[in-house]
Amino acid sequence: MAGKSGAPWWAHMMMYAGGLTMVVAGGAAAVAQIGYNTANGAVENEEILDNRAEMDVENIEGPLNILVLGVDKQGGSTRSDTMIMVHVNKDLTDVSMVSLPRDLYVEIPDCGPDWGSNPCMQKLNHAASISDDWTNETLPNVVSTIDNLTGVEFHMAATVDFNGFMDLVDLVGEIELCPWEEIQSIHGDKRVFPEGCNYYGKEESLDLIRQRYGWTDWENGLGGDYGRQAMQQQAIKALIKELKADGYHKDVGKLTDLFEGLEGKLTLDLPEGLTAVDLAMNLRDLNPEDITSIRVPATSQDTEVGASEVIAEGEQQVAADALWDALQNDTMDQWIAQYPEWVKQTGSAATETTGAADETADGTVDGTATETGD
Repeated sequence: MAGKSGAPWWAHMMMYAGGLTMVVAGGAAAVAQIGYNTANGAVENEEILDNRAEMDVENIEGPLNILVLGVDKQGGSTRSDTMIMVHVNKDLTDVSMVSLPRDLYVEIPDCGPDWGSNPCMQKLNHAASISDDWTNETLPNVVSTIDNLTGVEFHMAATVDFNGFMDLVDLVGEIELCPWEEIQSIHGDKRVFPEGCNYYGKEESLDLIRQRYGWTDWENGLGGDYGRQAMQQQAIKALIKELKADGYHKDVGKLTDLFEGLEGKLTLDLPEGLTAVDLAMNLRDLNPEDITSIRVPATSQDTEVGASEVIAEGEQQVAADALWDALQNDTMDQWIAQYPEWVKQTGSAATETTGAADETADGTVDGTATETGD
């Protein structure tokens, strides 16, 4: 029987159901938008780059170069001795991670008030120790030093407090780290980390990636600070692997938890119109196991109890200059094939191989890594 309006009962029901569906859908969209805004709002924006390479934020594609500075905040001062260049190729399928040695001798524009002239030749990390004014003096000096050294144009940048970064281990419980030699901590309770792969929680992970003086594999270029770099790269990749396994890369709610966990510990310098969530979603298909770790071509010399001096000369300088060009011109695959001795591939357990990478018959680098643990 029709209702007073003349419309059949089922028409009223369909209208009611349709209206209810619209309300529910609208509510879900509102909740999603709130989560989206909350996630983006948890990340602090900071002007890091002097000059930015152009990119289309509406249609994100590579190549992308990203500068990541690991910072240490103590008292009223901020320092940085972890400087990583991340390169994503044009297809957003391959990633190269280059750690700049803190002890690499470079030209520094501003050497601080204790130096009689500028610029000066000093270790790279000296650029980050010229002043307690991080925003106006130290940060611009670090960025200018890297710009002058490499000539690479960056599309975006970030600063990460490594203490805070490792807080994210709490989100996943543990990460797998694989020291290539036994190492005893110089901190706290002097814990011993055995050779091989093991799962570690936040405190142990942070302790291990802070070690610098205990690494002794100078023959394979993993002594001193090079060892610390390798462990930091392992930790980054292992953490990304666990976060992806838990679905953080495709769930705005989980991304909100992640970014809120980094509030006050992460700053981003992104192009106008690009948000942290947009960036995460666009890069969500990258596989952390395919990230290639690169050592800057240079000689690391053990001077005293693990201290080192890193100098690039001759053929190493040629290879280093070629590396900067490859990062800028998106030819990292060619550079890796030409200079495999500076490449460390990553296995499924986030294990770093040392020495030269295996080559296939056609001269390209074999992406299969040697695994030291399971």
